[in-house]
Amino acid sequence: MVRAVIFATLLLFASLNVSASTFPRPPALEPAVSFWVKVYTQISTQQGFIHDDENLSVIYQTVSVSPALTRRQRDQQIAAATQRVRNALNSLGQGKLSAFSATETEVLAAWPLETSSETFALAAQRVRFQLGQSDRFLAGLARSGRWKQHIREVLIHHDLPLELGVLPHVESSFNPRAYSKVAAAGMWQFMPATARQYMRVDNVMDERMDPFIATEGAARLLKTNYKITGTWPLALTSYNHGAGGMRRAAKILGTKDIGVIVRKYKSPSFGFASRNFYASFLAALQIDSDPGRYFRKVAWESPTSFDVVTLPDYISASALAHAADISLDQLKRYNPALLEPVWSGDKYIPQGYPLRVPKAQLNRPLEKTVASLPSNAYFSQQKPDRMHRVAPGDSLSSIAQRYGTSVSNLMALNGLRNHSIRAGKSLRLPGYKQGQPSSVASIVGGQLQAREYVIRSGDSLWSIARRFKVSTQQLAAWNALSVNKAIQPGQKLKIASAG
Repeated sequence: MVRAVIFATLLLFASLNVSASTFPRPPALEPAVSFWVKVYTQISTQQGFIHDDENLSVIYQTVSVSPALTRRQRDQQIAAATQRVRNALNSLGQGKLSAFSATETEVLAAWPLETSSETFALAAQRVRFQLGQSDRFLAGLARSGRWKQHIREVLIHHDLPLELGVLPHVESSFNPRAYSKVAAAGMWQFMPATARQYMRVDNVMDERMDPFIATEGAARLLKTNYKITGTWPLALTSYNHGAGGMRRAAKILGTKDIGVIVRKYKSPSFGFASRNFYASFLAALQIDSDPGRYFRKVAWESPTSFDVVTLPDYISASALAHAADISLDQLKRYNPALLEPVWSGDKYIPQGYPLRVPKAQLNRPLEKTVASLPSNAYFSQQKPDRMHRVAPGDSLSSIAQRYGTSVSNLMALNGLRNHSIRAGKSLRLPGYKQGQPSSVASIVGGQLQAREYVIRSGDSLWSIARRFKVSTQQLAAWNALSVNKAIQPGQKLKIASAG
């Protein structure tokens, strides 16, 4: 027993040494790490620090914001408190020596006694507000229980340090549905352009939203960053700032020391978030390694056991949900990469997609469910897009009314975050309802763009579909025909352009 304890202790120290060498904590970063530990554990999203944005050991005030306030009122309260601190710094910067206000007294207390007027004057330009995160971090710890084992397996597969698995604390609080103001999405907060290097992001699928797929993408990105920069502090900072930017910073300063780079590197794009990214990672690593030190209780979530099947063809989501005897909403919940057009029926679930459903939700294995679908539930091609080119004066409302759909459907189909559209832009449209032409490739100004084909003797829907590289189901839908209905020579068929 004693030998086992000694062995375990040696393993622990070995692990700590590896972590310290792989993810160093330069003394220059300690104030920032301490700051982020406080942000993550001491103040909630109903509070915030007013602080100096360079010297993070300087915290002027803790501001509490009532949840009853509107967003505008909240912003006004924060702006007013920040301005009071800025005014106090300006007064002290002008040499004020007595009759201090309450705010000026707080500002003085945040700095050493020998602080000069010049320092106060400069600090007035660096006042910043940081919202607290303790409630979000605690919720993220709970959620992490659902994903940590998978993340660990992916990191091991790519021969990456296991400490990287805490990065979602910084990015999203382990929220798979997180979406930022700048369009970063998912648990790993990929921007669209970066994500497309590692996964699929389009109007049918956004794999950033799937924690399983996105974790694989994040591992590959981090591995690439490390190959480019050569150190994990720089590779992690590259996750926020870009590997090219960090390589340039190291070259300009002649060092890869993250403490030196954070302190000395100046670039318009290397702002507060980039400068503090590695420090916030270290803070998250510290908390995640010993959560009981910071939080009384963590209600860890458990991993879900999934049944997974890779789809052999394009398949209707509603048909699959019906065959699996689960609701469409349940299928949607466990396959977050599939976007609204799939669930509305305007697109099929793509061929090759790894469909997931919890085993507890199934009456039989998912693979058998998919295999049991009738042949007419499978499609060799995706439904092509219909498009509308926005004309001057068009609005989402008027376009939705013209095509018998909703504004929310148009927004979902086109990945729009607001109602703003501009003339000349092309918008994807929902497919036609059953009995009408489905998914014609191009509509300009409301007019169907399609060629006509005159049926010849010996033609069949199958042979015509093959000739034009479409499916018989698409050909039948475009012409309101049954797949099994006979066609006659001289009859005209609409053939949509490939899209």
